[in-house]
Amino acid sequence: MEKSVCNFSPLKELLKKELAGISKEVNIGLQTLESDNFCILSQLATIKDQFEKVETVAASFYLNCYLSPFTDKFLDISTAIQHLSHQRHGALIVIERNNPLDPFIRPGTPIGASLTHSLLESIFYPGNPLHDGAVLIRANEIFSAANVLPLSAIVVGEKKLGTRHRAAIGLSERTDALVLIVSEETGKVSFAMGGVLNQIITSSSPII
Repeated sequence: MEKSVCNFSPLKELLKKELAGISKEVNIGLQTLESDNFCILSQLATIKDQFEKVETVAASFYLNCYLSPFTDKFLDISTAIQHLSHQRHGALIVIERNNPLDPFIRPGTPIGASLTHSLLESIFYPGNPLHDGAVLIRANEIFSAANVLPLSAIVVGEKKLGTRHRAAIGLSERTDALVLIVSEETGKVSFAMGGVLNQIITSSSPII
């Protein structure tokens, strides 16, 4: 199924706009430095905020690029995580890419159903017996649910990550899988790939 699709125009245009804004602020800062009567600390704070925003936009853009070669259902996935985020329903979603994941996952409950955003959301509804584990997506199918992933020992700052985030990073450290996480505490959405955790945009509409 692998194909090259990375042309999500709205996100790409937003990314260009944010980068252009950063470039403008940098140029203003350079001009300000020519004068001894001005301080650029406030501009540096603005640039820092803009960098954080552009990083989130870029992560959202590349998430879709990473998903599209391996599933035609990336819009359903995107819609589901937006809804789960809004409702603060915790979720852990694994998208299998090139590496077979069977050796790294303790299998849960077989599903074998076509992927739809409503089915994906219902699995993670609080009280559903399958909601605590990870959903495994293969191509356009929800292959299984309530899977157990290997945990990473990674620590961020002085605080250990929650179990979902450690599981996502743990699997992504060992395979090329892309793992989506929705925090039930904050509603924030992130994805792990290559052992790195990235936060992505959430809004009332799909991210594509």
